Formats: sequence, structure tokens, C-alpha cells
Amino acid sequence: MGYDRSMAAYAPLVIEHFENPRNAGEMADPDGEATTANPVCGDRMRVMLRVADGRVQEIRWQTRGCPPAIATSSFASEMVQGWTIEQVEALTREAIAEGIGGLPGDKVHCSVLAADALRSAVANYRAKAAGRPATDA
Repeated sequence: MGYDRSMAAYAPLVIEHFENPRNAGEMADPDGEATTANPVCGDRMRVMLRVADGRVQEIRWQTRGCPPAIATSSFASEMVQGWTIEQVEALTREAIAEGIGGLPGDKVHCSVLAADALRSAVANYRAKAAGRPATDA
């Protein structure tokens, strides 16, 4: 992908996750999944989870959006690997933004997208596990 001057405003970890995203791609038959979108900027994130013993065993994501949206998707996927589903539910956008080294004010919505998608995927997992109709949030 390559570094350019427009990326100079971002923390090194944002650039690293944008240029070398982790856990990107499709997952067959996830235990929980959700898609969230920001109607203002058009960014869209799909998260797929595999859960074992109440913990995130595997996570995959597909994001269409700006470099920070891709970077926060990658970062958040690594962050929650092995977490309990309760920990994922409690994850805040601030924790994602802080963990990745900060985001410019006009890009904070990227961390919101990641946090919302993760929480929605857990809600989808819980609905499936309880035998309720699972919706893709």
C-alpha cells in the first residue's frame, strides 16, 4: 500500500496496521457476526467471530473505508483475540483510539465503527446461542 504524506498525521501503529492488516478476510459459518456503517463518511465494517468457552477464539473482518478505518479494524481484531465476550462488550471506542496511538478528531469515528461492530457481533453470537433469531446488526 505504501506510506504517503497524507498519512503523516497518524500514529506509527495506525500506519503499521493499515499497511499490514491482521485478521482481514472472510470466515465461514461464524458464531457471531455484524456489519456496521457510518452513514456520514460511508465506512463499512463487517466482523465475524468464532467463540469457544466464552472467549474470542478467532476473529475476521472486512472493512471498506479510509486508512484509519482499516487500521482500527485490524488493531481491534488483535486486541480482542482471547478476550471473554463480556470484555468485548465493554470495549470502548476510546480504548481502541488510545491503544492505536490516537486518531485525529475527524477520524475518531473509525474507532466507533470498530467498537460498535464488535459489540454487535457479540449480540449476534448471544442471540444465536440462545436460539433466538440472529440478526446481522
